[in-house]
Amino acid sequence: MENKKLSAAMAAVFAYIKTSEEAAAFLVPQISEPIQDFVVPPNQVMQQTNLWGISGRQSHMQANSMMQMRLFK
Repeated sequence: MENKKLSAAMAAVFAYIKTSEEAAAFLVPQISEPIQDFVVPPNQVMQQTNLWGISGRQSHMQANSMMQMRLFK
């Protein structure tokens, strides 16, 4: 049973990495030209999208809704 859990976790991580690599490869041609008009004010910091954080929050919200629907016994 422990091997099944480990292999499922590894498969999920590899699928996530592959998906993020594909997304990055898809975005590269779109960002190839520099944008001259876009200027960030010095007091404003640009943040990158945290896909791991979004995924974690989504799974927590899904678990909470499942508990509210009393799916766990």
